[in-house]
Amino acid sequence: MDALVAVLSGRRGGGVTMRRVQIISPFRGQTPAEQRRNVAYAQAAMLDCLGRDEAPFAPHLLYPAVLDESEPEQRAQGIVAGVAWLVVAECVAVYEDLGVSEGMRAELRAAAAAGVHVERRSLPGWAFESPVLCPHNVARRYPCLLCAVSDKGEMP
Repeated sequence: MDALVAVLSGRRGGGVTMRRVQIISPFRGQTPAEQRRNVAYAQAAMLDCLGRDEAPFAPHLLYPAVLDESEPEQRAQGIVAGVAWLVVAECVAVYEDLGVSEGMRAELRAAAAAGVHVERRSLPGWAFESPVLCPHNVARRYPCLLCAVSDKGEMP
């Protein structure tokens, strides 16, 4: 609780608050396995940001959990909501190891139009090694609330 009070008062880390970073990385996949890989990669990007003492936001991990990506209106709503956050970010971090999709390029154009700083990043040595395990729970500390797969790949 003291950490929360310090953040709210701007004293975290000797007077520096976490930098707000929006993550851009591939989301859609050609196959379910590629989709799982992309989700795991975005989660690894979030961990990378946290390791840099940043406050990451990945709208492509949040909004598809509540919106139907196959419905054009709902997908558009998620994209617009992500851009609404992008324009208030202090930085956009583009994770490029898996390539840059058309959707990512559109987000980069939005960042440029809003004057948001862009950093190109990679995750050296990253590999998607566990396609059987849940893609939502990269830390694998607890059973996933989204798909109920335990850290051992079993249903709890």
